[in-house]
Amino acid sequence: MTDSPEPLPETPLRKGFLRSLTFRPFTLRAALLWLALGLVLLWTLAALTLVAARWIDPPTTAVHMERRLEAWIHRRPYHEHYKFVPLGQISPNLQHAVIAAEDARFYQHHGFDWHAIQIAAEGDMEGGRIRGGSTLTQQLVKNLFFGTGRSFLRKGAEFTLVPIAEFVLGKQRILELYLNVVEWGPGIYGAESACRAWDGTSAYNIDRDEAARLAAILPAPLRRKPQRMNRYSDLILDRMTQMGW
Repeated sequence: MTDSPEPLPETPLRKGFLRSLTFRPFTLRAALLWLALGLVLLWTLAALTLVAARWIDPPTTAVHMERRLEAWIHRRPYHEHYKFVPLGQISPNLQHAVIAAEDARFYQHHGFDWHAIQIAAEGDMEGGRIRGGSTLTQQLVKNLFFGTGRSFLRKGAEFTLVPIAEFVLGKQRILELYLNVVEWGPGIYGAESACRAWDGTSAYNIDRDEAARLAAILPAPLRRKPQRMNRYSDLILDRMTQMGW
């Protein structure tokens, strides 16, 4: 009868190899820590971008990139029209119409309009809700960094970035940025491109009625057309009058 072979001795190298195959209880914890660190870095980058936006006009936004990606995935032609112009080259008619339509208390709140949030469900006008509870500042932050998606994580980040935007940008720069980056139709971004595409004029020369119709399509710019927004544009004009514009 032959003797059975003796087991190999537990050398330090072999012990280390066997140990590497075993489950490490802190692996999940480390992954979560790295994830948290990554989120903090992304948030910091977004905050620094807002600070830079005080002086630098954004070359693109998350919504712009999202639309390009969608067109590429679905193999659709995509032509982007985006021209940034100073607020002084955007007619007060359009400035006032957008504020009346999207954020009537823009100059009174500090980034969040809690009253508007409570009454966000005002009803439907011409196939869609009049407006939600988001302020222009919230919409600007969403356009710049988060696109059109919805998630609790995005809402949480937005909630912390809005006060920074209000503090470092100020109302006039927020309005200027919003009017220049917001989506106004397929591939149409900003007031100047919208006025050229829909009315054949510049943002500086757009009249009161045209401005109200453009503001009326903002809640659903890929589905609505200004010439069809009769009832809602009339409501916006009434709001403008009530606000002294």
